Amino acid sequence: MFGLNKKDSALLLLVAILTMLAPFILNPFPSDSGLAQFNAGYPDLMQRFVIFGIFAIGFNILFGLTGYLSFGHAAFLGVGSYSAVWMFKLLSMNIIPAIVLSVAIAGLFALVIGYVSLRRTGIYFSILTLAFAQMSFALAYSVLTPITNGETGLQLSLDDPRILDSANTSGSLPVTSLFGLEMRSSFDLVVGPWSFTFSVGYYICAIAMLLAFYLSIRIFRSPFGMMLRAIKSNQQRLNYTGLNPKPYTLAAFVISGMYAGLAGGLLASMDPLAGAERMQWTASGEVVLMTILGGVGTLIGPVLGAGLIKYFENIFSKINDTVLHGWFGILPDGIEDFLVSIIHPFVGKGWHLTLGIIFMLVVTFLPGGLVEGGQRIARLFRSKKKTDGADAAKTEPAE
Repeated sequence: MFGLNKKDSALLLLVAILTMLAPFILNPFPSDSGLAQFNAGYPDLMQRFVIFGIFAIGFNILFGLTGYLSFGHAAFLGVGSYSAVWMFKLLSMNIIPAIVLSVAIAGLFALVIGYVSLRRTGIYFSILTLAFAQMSFALAYSVLTPITNGETGLQLSLDDPRILDSANTSGSLPVTSLFGLEMRSSFDLVVGPWSFTFSVGYYICAIAMLLAFYLSIRIFRSPFGMMLRAIKSNQQRLNYTGLNPKPYTLAAFVISGMYAGLAGGLLASMDPLAGAERMQWTASGEVVLMTILGGVGTLIGPVLGAGLIKYFENIFSKINDTVLHGWFGILPDGIEDFLVSIIHPFVGKGWHLTLGIIFMLVVTFLPGGLVEGGQRIARLFRSKKKTDGADAAKTEPAE
């Protein structure tokens, strides 16, 4: 299917089903239950799941295939967002031109940074990318204020030209759309105590993620992907064969930057605002965590890692002392207060601590990330099934 082998086709189909049914899957608890706060089927949050999934997929093409660890990929995310908002201000509120410009500008920016940074390898490459990202962040806050609007961030205004759109006579800011289909449009499906929200913006982002995921599969399975793996395996030995790895690593860096630009363009398409905080080093570190948690060099791992981190950031962080007291309210006061005091540092504002513990456990016991954990569980069930089958075959019929 689509030029993929049976295994990759099944994986793509699985991701497509999970993505399309996300409003149902992420809302397992009834709206009026005490566990409804763990539901994640909100349009804004689902959009972030798939957008940062795209960001992590692109990063994995560089880090997972070549082994080059970049600490500056947030610069391309920010450049993509700024490019998209400028397109909304100058040309049209249609998201297609904005996304195209985001990917193109991020690719050009990645070409310049990659050309310089890839002259070094290892930690020196990582430090160079971090330096470029921090310079971009500082420029967006200061020197480039006429372009980025500094601390306030780049926003839409009523007097923007938007030369391809009709004159705005409503007196309110226009809304991003896809040929008239507004990104914020949604409808609710109520089934008994459950409520599911289906958003146009989410499904546009989901389709973009599926296309990005399909392209990453083709890259992983292509001769180009094999060359990138050879670079990761032993670049010096590759040099001895007479092959120059620099064009391949630069191409991987640019493709990865374009993925980040696509993610930045989609963020701006869902919420037409671009700020320099998207270029900060913490955003670059976040995509590294996403990739490592999910599984470096795997296809679906970065998407899983992005979903886990964004879930912790938006859902787990909302668990406060009031929620904890509600959970343990049936217990005696002393035990209730004791349990709340024990759990308190790990939830709410302390969600980073829990995420850090999970990260350490994954790195220590599952170096291949969540994907390796799933593979171990699958092997366990398969071996158990084979053992049961062998025992049944050895059983002799009664005489």
